Amino acid sequence: MTSLHGLRVLIVENDELNAMLLQLQLEGEGMVVTGVAPSVAVALQMLEELQPQLVFLDYWLAHGETSSPVAKQLCLQGIPFLVATGMDISLLPEVFDASIKLAKPYTGGDLANALKQALALA
Repeated sequence: MTSLHGLRVLIVENDELNAMLLQLQLEGEGMVVTGVAPSVAVALQMLEELQPQLVFLDYWLAHGETSSPVAKQLCLQGIPFLVATGMDISLLPEVFDASIKLAKPYTGGDLANALKQALALA
């Protein structure tokens, strides 16, 4: 799969404004955002129900929760994913080595390149 057009993507992000801005960016790339999950529990449920082709994870979620459990499930299911974080990328847990990593803040060009790299892993 090489085209972003029509690709189903799930966003895992607890900050509503960041999620909305990301959704606009992804839709601008031609992708279809199937849902936004604010927590690990909701993300795992949406993975099963929505069957996204790509998942965009924010590392830190609300209440000190991280998206690591979601990343583990994505690895098991073979679904490509990206992770964004404001922390030093080298400090991310090993499970994120299977993903494309974006350091915040990132540009629209950085996001587009990361999306294409994630698809190349699929």
